[in-house]
Amino acid sequence: MSDFVTVQGVTFGYGRRVILDDVTLHFGRGQVVAIMGGSGMGKTTLLKLIGGIETPDKGAIYIDGELLDTSDKEKLYAQRRRMGMLFQFGALFTDMSVLDNVAFPLREQTHLSEELIERMALMKLNAVGLRGAADLMPSEISGGMSRRVALARATALDPELIMYDEPFAGLDPISMGVTARLIRDLSNALNATSIIVTHDVPETFAIADYVYMISSGRIAAEGTPEELSASQDPYVRQFIDGAPDGPVAFHYPAEPIDREFGVRAP
Repeated sequence: MSDFVTVQGVTFGYGRRVILDDVTLHFGRGQVVAIMGGSGMGKTTLLKLIGGIETPDKGAIYIDGELLDTSDKEKLYAQRRRMGMLFQFGALFTDMSVLDNVAFPLREQTHLSEELIERMALMKLNAVGLRGAADLMPSEISGGMSRRVALARATALDPELIMYDEPFAGLDPISMGVTARLIRDLSNALNATSIIVTHDVPETFAIADYVYMISSGRIAAEGTPEELSASQDPYVRQFIDGAPDGPVAFHYPAEPIDREFGVRAP
């Protein structure tokens, strides 16, 4: 399977703090690929790099074989039009109706008639089960419904790449299951490459084709959900099992507390 997105030897940091250290990832066309790991491990930073919001300090990113060059704005914007993004918690425009939220990218990026735009937006809402909520405002729908509206908006232009930043955060079990199934179904329907940044194991393993686990700026493990579920690697087991003890320490590195307080340990 050919890559639609390739992250090749990328290093990135803020000042002295290295967030990603020489990481290489491959995202196949039509695949659902998850990037997992603890908080602050560089997962969302990867999405920013792939979206051209940040520029690697070293290495390169390729979209469908073409270099992602953040200095070439015209080319960058053309590549971004092939992408859809589901932001954490949906990020709907609060002063627009559900229909207008979904229609927004169509109005901004196409020259279609208003009648056709509204019909297309309704079709996208129908795909996520919310055509009947088209005239409601974001304040009138639940968190799970907001996430589904955001998903309809992210797919409004039939993107070839869809990125999801913590799509299951804050959802109840039913909404998580619905959202996970929609991600898989829409990826199949559009033959889109889907990249999911998440730490929710059961929902992700149920729909992902491949999983990368990141720790301390590097790829700590990778494989299919079945391979990782059977892994005895200490980091993989700690993450999947939610164990407090393991390679990921509970305490952030610090001086011994007796030295910090200037007292002798008993």
